[in-house]
Amino acid sequence: MGRAQFINLPLHGGHPPAYLVRRMIRLSHAMSKVIVDEYGPQEFLRRLSDPVWFQAFGCVLGFDWHSSGVTTVVTGILKQSLSPDVHGISIAGGKGAKATSAVHDIPRLAENFGLSDGKTASLLRASKMSAKVDSAAVQDGYSLYHHVILFDERGDWAVVQQGMNEENRMARRYHWASESVLEFTCEPHAGIICAEKEQQALDMTSKDSQENQKVSLDLACGDTENLKSSIYRLGAENTLDRWLGVKPVHLSGYEMPRRLDWDLFRRVYDVQPRNYEELLSMQGVGAATVRALALVAELIHGARASWSDPVKYSFAHGGKDGVPHPVARKVYDQSISYLQGAIEGAEVDREERKEALKKLARFSESMFSS
Repeated sequence: MGRAQFINLPLHGGHPPAYLVRRMIRLSHAMSKVIVDEYGPQEFLRRLSDPVWFQAFGCVLGFDWHSSGVTTVVTGILKQSLSPDVHGISIAGGKGAKATSAVHDIPRLAENFGLSDGKTASLLRASKMSAKVDSAAVQDGYSLYHHVILFDERGDWAVVQQGMNEENRMARRYHWASESVLEFTCEPHAGIICAEKEQQALDMTSKDSQENQKVSLDLACGDTENLKSSIYRLGAENTLDRWLGVKPVHLSGYEMPRRLDWDLFRRVYDVQPRNYEELLSMQGVGAATVRALALVAELIHGARASWSDPVKYSFAHGGKDGVPHPVARKVYDQSISYLQGAIEGAEVDREERKEALKKLARFSESMFSS
């Protein structure tokens, strides 16, 4: 780390050794059981949706606290250690190709809980929309390659997914919690964590993009030939730098997609989605479609979108220098004591418990040491 309040997630390859995996499974099973028995599965889901708590949890289990691998390894370990019978929580999805398995796993796991068809559909929607938002509506330069959804017998859920940036070799983790999502397209994240804040990132979930959402929807539901004409107009004699009046160094974020599927736009016109979320959820509507509509809405119709990176790049508790906000000592202490209590109550041998407490102490110190 450069300054202690920042958390780096460099992309690391390889696999954790077998002995460490066995230990992590045993310890995570025991700690999760303590938390669920004491506070209920909903609280455990809530904690996993806290980026810093998640990072500390991975550190306690024994993984490199600053690595991008924390995300994939910890969720992979939880997939092996969480038992619906013991913890009341199921988990679907994973890394790479396993991420798409969630759509098949959710109905089966939900049936084991006896969840209604309506709640199962709600879980499927949460899995789909969280992935769609972070791959298309939030365009920050990080490509998703990991997605898991955890849910309990009431249908409460949490999503943890991660993207990579091949240029800076860093990762970014996105956290979601069902209790904090009122609309999937209006500031839905419980937290986003990454070391770097991009100079320019299209965030269509920002409240500052709400007007742009409305105009984008109108454009998508309007005459396709008129939309095509507007897009060609932006790329022809009226260049983007002339429209925007900014230096060329900043233009990359405003580039119109090179290829657009006009058959898709015709299908959107035929469907006539009722709101932006419904538009975004349509098959085939991805980053290029979202960006094209956003640019036309802003540059031709004057409905500004948010180009501010939504990442919360510092620890949620803040830094000692007040960046991004002053340290919330009470919240910080509660988080540490929460994990400490889970470790001390876990049914593991004395040495393992002692080592876990040491790792928690080192993580705590690293947050504020310079």
